[in-house]
Amino acid sequence: MTRWHPLALVIGLLAAVGLYGSTAASAADQLTVAQAISKQGGGSATVRGYVVGQPTATNTVVRSNYPSDYALALADSASQTSTSDMIYVQIPTAFRASWGLRTNPSLLGKQIDVTGTLSAYFSHPGLTSSTAFAFVSTTPPPTTTVPPACTGYYAAACNKTGTALKSALNTIIGNQRKLSYEQVWDALKNTDQDPNNTSNVILLYSGMSRAKSLSGGTSASWNREHVWAKSHGDFGTATGPGTDLHHLRPEDVDVNATRGNLDFDEGGSPVPEASGSFVDSDSFEPRDAVKGDVARMIFYMAVRYEGTDGFANLELNNSVSNGTAPYMGKLSVLKQWNDDDPPDAFEQRRNQVIYDSYQQNRNPFIDHPEWVAAIWP
Repeated sequence: MTRWHPLALVIGLLAAVGLYGSTAASAADQLTVAQAISKQGGGSATVRGYVVGQPTATNTVVRSNYPSDYALALADSASQTSTSDMIYVQIPTAFRASWGLRTNPSLLGKQIDVTGTLSAYFSHPGLTSSTAFAFVSTTPPPTTTVPPACTGYYAAACNKTGTALKSALNTIIGNQRKLSYEQVWDALKNTDQDPNNTSNVILLYSGMSRAKSLSGGTSASWNREHVWAKSHGDFGTATGPGTDLHHLRPEDVDVNATRGNLDFDEGGSPVPEASGSFVDSDSFEPRDAVKGDVARMIFYMAVRYEGTDGFANLELNNSVSNGTAPYMGKLSVLKQWNDDDPPDAFEQRRNQVIYDSYQQNRNPFIDHPEWVAAIWP
């Protein structure tokens, strides 16, 4: 007959009645959203779900233009739209800067764990007095993982060069979600957020950090710079090339006006409001730290918009007098900038955020700068 050690017997009895910690007991404390909805009794629990928006009323959850950082909605599916299958999470003051959707719109679609009290919020099943927030390990914050050239996202571009590569990339990145010009404001506050100050954005040409709240059209504000000048092809602010985040960046209103619709080249007089940038009568030169960024945005536009979706066929040339023609220059200079200023962490994060949270397409020349020479030798 098996003999039980007295200590083992005590531990076994305690575990049986739930008084001794165990993996099973811990797992039981974690609930799905459906389980949390059914257990609104004031107890404490950790709820796992996907961020699907911000509740603003009992039956209303918004998925963009978030009014505050005070609450978020979780569901068992990232595509859930029925509020009856969501739980509303109250975000205490201490967590709003990191977990509020107005400040962190890229949280949409992420799977997270939240610990709090199972009680109504907005007269709706809720999780209040939250004490902990964490990403589920399988869905971390945006990373800068580069998709390989021959698998996954870029599989169709494998081993191609020249026009074949350009055509393959056009097909790949043409599969995107499109934003309105109004939605671009909030998107830029996320894509170009200052990594050292989440209340600010980094301006492209000047490199200055400016408050997100100062977006607008007056002097000392920042607005939406079309790096591929919107008059080069006459697409304006139309949904498509006029709202494509891969070439829209925050910039000081006056600096934006100084750049205007000029092509890119080197030389000229210093731009007072943008140290390191230069301008003359027919071209604009950005500061060294973003020369490659500018080049890769231009290369993206020349591949993405090939005249097949109702807009002009955007192409590159070596001219700096393109006017309103659908061309941008100077190709030889842009190629050199791509080589001299490789993608940095800010540019890579931006590409990832656009892919994850907004357009679901990527700038291939940030992931693979070597493709510039493969298309434009």
